[in-house]
Amino acid sequence: MTTTIKDLGEIELLNRLKKYMSCGQIDDDVAEINTKNKSLLINTDLLVEKIHFSDEISNAKDIGWKCITTNISDLICSGSENITSFTVGLVLPPNTHWKWVENLYEGMLEAMQEFGGEIIGGDCSSGETKMISITAIGEMNLPRLHRGNALPGDYIVSTGFHGLSRLGLALLTSQKLPSEAQLSPELINRAINAHKRPYPALEALKALIACKPESISWRAAGTDSSDGLIESIRGICQASNCQAVLSKTSILKDTDWPKDDIWDEWLLNGGEDYELILSLPKEWAKSLSNKLKSAKIIGFIKEGKPNIFWDNLEKTKIGQSSLFRHF
Repeated sequence: MTTTIKDLGEIELLNRLKKYMSCGQIDDDVAEINTKNKSLLINTDLLVEKIHFSDEISNAKDIGWKCITTNISDLICSGSENITSFTVGLVLPPNTHWKWVENLYEGMLEAMQEFGGEIIGGDCSSGETKMISITAIGEMNLPRLHRGNALPGDYIVSTGFHGLSRLGLALLTSQKLPSEAQLSPELINRAINAHKRPYPALEALKALIACKPESISWRAAGTDSSDGLIESIRGICQASNCQAVLSKTSILKDTDWPKDDIWDEWLLNGGEDYELILSLPKEWAKSLSNKLKSAKIIGFIKEGKPNIFWDNLEKTKIGQSSLFRHF
């Protein structure tokens, strides 16, 4: 029987593609290029209409903003605070209105004015479905955050709330909520904004750099929570060949987040929150949690076959109803 990409899934597909790349290259969302004068980090994301974006829930400016900021988040969670440039590839149906394209680029420009960088080129083609391919380039700085840099004894730090973007998506698509909890107008507004206009954790990276104790090295592991909090920690464990132990009472929640435990699946597995998830030496983790109000230590790294446990030794579960599937 012929194996399809759907049969494999994204993780197995990437595992099979590893043989075409340098060892460890595919463990992060960015590529590293070392030149004589400087080192660069490069990231490419492909967004497809009806899968990653929809005009039914976001206007073209919001889509443009999100195209840029999601790429910036991948650079930030690899340690780049200096975003330099972007290329943009477009596939557009011939009946696409010019105004949609203009607004798309206006949204991109708004994001670049906020976080840096400029468009330096790209390509366009005709197709049946709108597709946007962004390649982002940033300068590599210390620390070079990599999923494979975690060590036993590290503390795990999250730089902000989770679940808001998932809730925003549900509200925008009139999806059934986990329960009939009363949602405050403020929470509704924050959730919709989090989904339509994600804000990469640049200030958190700057705080991480500024608060490093002088007595320790720049070694640190990091990723963002674009695929969900649990999935981001799983990626660190897999790349670093270690285990994570999380504290349920330490997971950050918005102050207005519903108290019902049934909502925790969206908080843990919802995705598209773009917070930094870090594995740091204890002194650095404590320093960051003291310096950055939104940062909190949520667990620790230990030796063992890659896995994630709660502090009562219960294995975590990746919620299948929330986890995004590429195929």
